[in-house]
Amino acid sequence: MSAEGNPTWPALPLAQWQPTYATLHMWLQIVGKTRLALAPMQNHWWQVALYVTPRGLTTSAIPYRDQAFSVELDFIAHELAIRTSAGTSRVMPLGPQPVCDFYRDYTAALAALGIEAKLMARPVEIATAIPFALDREHAAYDPDAAHRCWRILVHAERVMKRFAARFIGKASPVHFFWGSFDLAYTRFSGRVAPRHPGGAPNCPDYVMVEAYSHECSSCGFWPGGGAVAEPAFYAYTYPEPASYGQRPMRVKAASYNADLREFVLPYDALRHADDPDGMLLEFLQDTYNAAAELAQWDRSALERTAPVRA
Repeated sequence: MSAEGNPTWPALPLAQWQPTYATLHMWLQIVGKTRLALAPMQNHWWQVALYVTPRGLTTSAIPYRDQAFSVELDFIAHELAIRTSAGTSRVMPLGPQPVCDFYRDYTAALAALGIEAKLMARPVEIATAIPFALDREHAAYDPDAAHRCWRILVHAERVMKRFAARFIGKASPVHFFWGSFDLAYTRFSGRVAPRHPGGAPNCPDYVMVEAYSHECSSCGFWPGGGAVAEPAFYAYTYPEPASYGQRPMRVKAASYNADLREFVLPYDALRHADDPDGMLLEFLQDTYNAAAELAQWDRSALERTAPVRA
């Protein structure tokens, strides 16, 4: 592979887009909290997630009274669109602006469409939770960086759905969690898990208790920051069986991060690989195998044995 990497998987150095990342994280939390306010509860909070589209990220259809509506952030046209089943809509341009202005304009657009949603007016799962109406700190928006992040999500979802096709037990969709800003997919063994201790910043413990109520193996893509500075794919299991972190991986670029209690595959290693899709599938399969074998999942009942078309 050339020094520039595979053009299908664009570069996304954290330092070059971190201000946009921080602002976009807050915007997506605001949009995501619309689902939290109005969508009926599902197990593990699946009703609050966003989904990758051919143009950006969407809430999908949210039921509202005798109608439905959706919110989509379009990273090609760089606009936010709210569309209702009654045929009405509102569009907001996406550009550099403080979170407080985005929050004001977004809630006004909902109100103009007759949608009443009592949003939790502050972010979660981050250390410094500035109320949206007061946040002038986050105001950057680089359209190119937002577009590149979305392109990675498109291709990550594509490969993760191939991996998901191998499993017939209870599993989540491949979906985007706005609290932690990651694309995620989770498989379940069917057994109840020990109560999760919680501890996520500015997030009540009951949120994590619900999310991890059952034994699971999870994987996904995270655009970086914190203990893993650069964008990376990750995989973990809860509860973690003994020696999970010592399991060998076929992908040599992958390693176990003891602080995170996760296996991590740096995104930059993947985009420079000769076969990025194959590398990611190997990483996802090996980390799942480690979880399922060590925790003695009933794999014969959970995994597809017939060939799956790619």
